[in-house]
Amino acid sequence: MAFVEATARLTDEGLSAMLAAAVAAAKAMGQPQCIVVVDQSGVTLAAFRMAGSRYLSLKSATAKARTAASIGAPSDSVPEPVRPAIAAATEGAVTGLRGGLPIRIGGVLLGGIGVGSGSGEQDETVARAALSAIGADTAGQAA
Repeated sequence: MAFVEATARLTDEGLSAMLAAAVAAAKAMGQPQCIVVVDQSGVTLAAFRMAGSRYLSLKSATAKARTAASIGAPSDSVPEPVRPAIAAATEGAVTGLRGGLPIRIGGVLLGGIGVGSGSGEQDETVARAALSAIGADTAGQAA
């Protein structure tokens, strides 16, 4: 019986690359964003609120990132009928809003990224740019 298993985590350089790519994508579309990256247990590793983004979107971006990390799937894959109940039960920590994506490299779940302040499509586009910056897996995620 094994009592220890190997784990993987994002490096500071990886987090910096993700934030830089996300900010660049948001600037390119002209939509300031709030960007949050969490580890697989939902602990915030990096967060950035661009000037001009909605300050409450930092909270929704965090919920999107934590949801994606928790379920290992895009945040908007939470089934519509359970969204209100699960949001209430978790005091807003879980959401069905679009813009949260899991971070996987080589199939290993490292955490989640959540983006908020634009439309759901804009948020997800910015999150995808961050994933691309570190060569994260994107297969199986709705485009």
